Amino acid sequence: MEFQRQTSRRLHEEHGVTLELLERLERVFTGRSGIYPPPDGDSNWPDFARRLLGAIEYEVARHFEFEEHDLFPHLERAGDGDLAQLLTEEHRTIREAAQPLTLLMRKALAGGAQPEDWQTMKVLALEFSERLTSHAQKEESALLPVLDDVLDEQTDRELFGAYVAG
Repeated sequence: MEFQRQTSRRLHEEHGVTLELLERLERVFTGRSGIYPPPDGDSNWPDFARRLLGAIEYEVARHFEFEEHDLFPHLERAGDGDLAQLLTEEHRTIREAAQPLTLLMRKALAGGAQPEDWQTMKVLALEFSERLTSHAQKEESALLPVLDDVLDEQTDRELFGAYVAG
């Protein structure tokens, strides 16, 4: 789908990057490389873990905060408060799923993960992936088209500018 507003296009791009990372997460934890713990000297695991942690703690968190604080009030004023409320609730459950996963990943990166931690991490990672994938798809099909309708050009320009400025 081709989005008209800069804000919608930016969120669409971020969803694409996130979905690619989640596909990698699923390959890491379910493919042949999903045998854990990874062998000593495996540089792929720490690189992947750092990338995933960065995505969870910065990119996903920033994306959610922007939506909740800056976008959803526009939806509520336009009569789409139910959608904003649903997505906010999903943000909460995704954050809850991410917390124990990030703790275990940090423990593993520090070399302190026990064998049973790897299986727990796998379950948590796949749950996180399932929730965030579903959520991103929902935003693609429901939120972004609504934003194209709700945001006028000036508001879009202001929101986009503030978001990319950080």
